Amino acid sequence: MPELPEVETVCRGARPHLVGRRLRTVEFARQDLRWPIPVQAIQAMVGRTCTAISRRSKYLLLQFSGQPAPIAIVHLGMTGRFLVEPIGGRAARPDWRLHEHFRLDFGDRLVRFVDPRRFGMLDATDAAHVGEHKLLRGLGREPLEPGFDGEFLFAISRRKKANVKAMLMDGRLLVGVGNIYASEACWRARVRPRRAAGRLTRAECGELAAAVRAVLSAAIAAGGTSFRDYVGVDEDAGFFARELQVYERAGAKCRRCSGVIRQATDNGRSTYWCPGCQS
Repeated sequence: MPELPEVETVCRGARPHLVGRRLRTVEFARQDLRWPIPVQAIQAMVGRTCTAISRRSKYLLLQFSGQPAPIAIVHLGMTGRFLVEPIGGRAARPDWRLHEHFRLDFGDRLVRFVDPRRFGMLDATDAAHVGEHKLLRGLGREPLEPGFDGEFLFAISRRKKANVKAMLMDGRLLVGVGNIYASEACWRARVRPRRAAGRLTRAECGELAAAVRAVLSAAIAAGGTSFRDYVGVDEDAGFFARELQVYERAGAKCRRCSGVIRQATDNGRSTYWCPGCQS
């Protein structure tokens, strides 16, 4: 599933194409994805100008002009692609792609949402109530914004029996740190991901917070991590897979201490670490 760096890459890639352009038409190949699509609310955005594109956790937020300022909420799910195509004259509109479920026509830019497994979603709200939306109101802290640091991790980890990786991936506490980046951040911080979070020291929490920020920032700079389905708005793959130190490297040598990378499965997800340099 696309994680914070992938969604942030899509967000940054879409801004120069869509912000300032007027939404001309919306078309739907179906009226539901993971959940029903509020077709009328999305259609009501036609004729308005896209004023901002932002991200909250793994959700894309497309804000439009007018009052109340409507917002389209997009989640990529497991296999969703939010593609932006520069196109020529309106007389030659491109054909629908396989597994393309909706499109947003901005005149000389066409947004296609392609999702083979249909775990993505499209919803609507407005700027005044976005924080109260059922999908957004319970979300935790953003790891790349002020307020996320070692003291925050130390505070939320006290008396926690859950392991460190599970804590990092708990979206009620911290958003966007999925399976890949949790394992990678723990490696950078020299913290074993399956260790009880409540046993972390204040110093270790400081190292771990810095590692989370560093690995997410590096992944964004590389355009995200592409293994199977993820691509950016222009269908370019992300190249952070080349920088992964432990994820999907079970049995390989650690590049820091030459130990052997191990793998375990927790709640259906693979965890990777080096027993030689992570304690």
